[in-house]
Amino acid sequence: MTQVFLASRNAKKLVEMRRILVEYVPDIEVLGLDDVEHYDEPVEDAPTFAGNALLKAHAAVQATGLPSLADDSGLCVDALNGMPGVLSARWAGSAKDDAANNRLLLEQLADVPDERRAAHFTCAVAFAYPVGAGGVAEHVVHGEMPGRVIRETRGSGGFGYDVLFVADQNTADRDGDGRTSAELSVEEKDAISHRGHAIRSIAPLVADVLTGL
Repeated sequence: MTQVFLASRNAKKLVEMRRILVEYVPDIEVLGLDDVEHYDEPVEDAPTFAGNALLKAHAAVQATGLPSLADDSGLCVDALNGMPGVLSARWAGSAKDDAANNRLLLEQLADVPDERRAAHFTCAVAFAYPVGAGGVAEHVVHGEMPGRVIRETRGSGGFGYDVLFVADQNTADRDGDGRTSAELSVEEKDAISHRGHAIRSIAPLVADVLTGL
């Protein structure tokens, strides 16, 4: 197996990453934080998605010695001046509680009319890998998924704010209101998601590096 490390213990992210990378590297094995010896993860205190992704990718290479991927993503709501943004995972506190984050977002947008609930998901994926004598090369790509925040949670798939987000590219449901990201099949979500765009953008580079090692 060809191994790459993803600095995450989110099982859904690991499955999603392998599902896309396997198209480029058929024998790929994507390892997560629970598959390697414990190391101190960096504090995600960068002001940008790319900055946080790079912090995690570099820490991963240093700890594991493996070519490493890391992502930082979040929901940027126009009516909230781009927030939650890099604070998306801990919008309601430090526990990364999806339900609490969604409740808080709905409360903050309660008085915002439907026509002003535009938002977009952003994802930065960083890839870092050892080169030469102690060197590390790095690459970062971005992906976006524009859409809007609805007024109630719908769906059981995905994670995070997926239950509140309807993408612009989404196929309308029978009521014409559009399905949330949590109501899409994994194939449908991969095709339009911010993370799907970013992973597909960096996947050929990852394949080149892994097959050339």
